[in-house]
Order: sequence, then structure tokens, then C-alpha cells
Amino acid sequence: MENVNPHIQKRIDEKLAQLQSMRPLPHAAVAKLKEQFAIEMTYNSNAIEGNKLTLKETFLVINEGLTIKGKPLKDHLEAKDHHEALGYLYELIEHDKKLPISEVLIRNLHKLVVRETDPLAGSYRTSSVMITGSKHTPPEAYEVARLMRDLTGWIRNNKKKLHPIELAALAHHKLVYIHPFFDGNGRVARLLMNLLLMREGYPLVVVLKNDRKKYYQMLEKADKGNMTPFVQFTAQAVERSLNIYLKNLFPTKPGRRYLPLSEISKQTPYSEKYLNLLARLGRIEAHKEGRNWVTTIEAVNSYIKGRQRRR
Repeated sequence: MENVNPHIQKRIDEKLAQLQSMRPLPHAAVAKLKEQFAIEMTYNSNAIEGNKLTLKETFLVINEGLTIKGKPLKDHLEAKDHHEALGYLYELIEHDKKLPISEVLIRNLHKLVVRETDPLAGSYRTSSVMITGSKHTPPEAYEVARLMRDLTGWIRNNKKKLHPIELAALAHHKLVYIHPFFDGNGRVARLLMNLLLMREGYPLVVVLKNDRKKYYQMLEKADKGNMTPFVQFTAQAVERSLNIYLKNLFPTKPGRRYLPLSEISKQTPYSEKYLNLLARLGRIEAHKEGRNWVTTIEAVNSYIKGRQRRR
């Protein structure tokens, strides 16, 4: 990957290979993880766009059919629609893995994700739009159909040339840059990104609500032609999902246990603040659990040994 630190790429490729080597994976454990990730992604993807349901409330709306007092009906409908769109995504991966990425497929994702909240679900926008809080002005409406044809053609032409993570991240950016729909562009882009990744064996990847500010900053840099930060951001989200899958599916050695940085700092030469910096830069193997970064003693020791070798 041109846009990703080679150390991160190596870690990710090794973890995916480890996951693939253990297939078939235990069915019950995988089913539980898939449902956990589906709720987590539905909550985070909607929350990034302003949905006010909490993670627990999202679970209750989807799994128990409850109505949350004081929360708008629109928020409930968005949760149910997004979860259904994810179900469609899983069906595509399981039964129609080679279905080409087409305008029809993308519009079907949009139709599902805003089915109950947007009367124009599945249709391209017909007028100009502005994105609140962004310096980017999307193309004129008359350009959308052509640009979406270009996007699907670009995916088709680059799927064997680019690393899957780079392909998925760049496709995500291209879609939100075009902003083909009046509403739901971010949610559709994150679903498209996942479709491209999951076809290559990666687990579902979640952009966390807690990373919303950073996510938008990385997209803004990509708008200006600097793709590396957003691809790197996506790679870290991919590694987080792989870490969680491997941790839950396979026994963990003591040195491989993920612990908060505050605990790791007591066993290493580095402060919690410095470990946080290393985690954010992708220098050590780490991922977020809630708002907090976690890593392993092994990951920090590996970083220390790498520094010693470079000296």
C-alpha cells in the first residue's frame, strides 16, 4: 500500500492470514461477533451523522423492538434501516460474492439505509447541496450520474491493482466527494467500504463515533489530494476489527492480552501519554475499546526492539 506505513500493512496482512488459516471458524462464536459488530456499526455510523440513540438503545430498538422515550422516531427508523442494510451486505458476501460493484448495487444500499426516512431513497440528488461544516462543495447534480459511472469503473479497474484496504478507503472517499444523494452519503460510503473489504476476508470495520472529528479531518485532507492520512485511518480501523476477532476466537497468551495504556505504561519505559501518541500514529499495535486505547506488552516490546535495530 503506497499510502500506509509498511509496518502496519505487515501486521494487518499477518493477522488476516492467521484468521484465514483457522477457517472454518467456530460458527456460534462468529455469529455472536457478527451481531455485536452489526449493532456497533449501526450505532456508530448513525451517531456520526447525528443520531442520538446510545449503543444500548440501538441494541434495544433493533433486538427488542422497543421505543426509547424522548428520542425522535427518525432515530429509531435509522437504526432499523441501517441494520437491515447490513443484513443485505452479509447476504451479498455469503451468496453473491462476485457481484460487480455497480450503480444499481450502491443505489440499493442507499434505498435500504434511508428507506423509512427519505422519500427519495435510492435516487440520485436533483439539485446542488452544501455540506455543513465542510469546505468541500460537491459537484453539480447534472454531473452525479457520470461521476458515479466513473466511480464504479474505477473500482472495477483497480480491484486487482490496489491493496484491498487502499481500494476500499479511496472508494469511500470518492463516493462522499461526489455526494450523490441528498442524505445518507456517509452511511452508504462506509457500507461500500465494508463490502470491498469483507469480500477479501476482512471482518466488518467500524468507524467509531469517538473518532468523528479525526475522520472528517482525514476526509478533508483527501479532498485536497492527500490520500495517505485517510487510508492510514482506515487501516487502523481494519486492524482494530482483526484484533477483536482474533482475541475472541483464539486463546490469548499472557503477553498478548490487550490492556489499557495506563497499565501498560507501568511495565514499560514509556508514559501513558507517549504510548497514546504511538497508538494514534500506528507505531504500536493498538486499538480503541470505547474511548480508550489498548495495547499489549508484546506490541510495545516489539516497537522497542525495532528502534534498537534501527540504531
